[in-house]
Amino acid sequence: MFGFGVTELILILLIVLVIFGAGKLPEIGAGLGKGIKNFKRATSGADEIDVTPEKKELDEGEETR
Repeated sequence: MFGFGVTELILILLIVLVIFGAGKLPEIGAGLGKGIKNFKRATSGADEIDVTPEKKELDEGEETR
């Protein structure tokens, strides 16, 4: 996994635990997971926002110009 061994990963996790504290780790993990999920959706899926204008139906009383 990216050239990291088990000891390197444990050391990185300990440093993150000291910096952020145990209470913030679930929030950080959830935010990271949502970010990855949104990135995958944005890169693989079709555009979700359709910006093509809709044709308005004319009421019976309106005239066309």
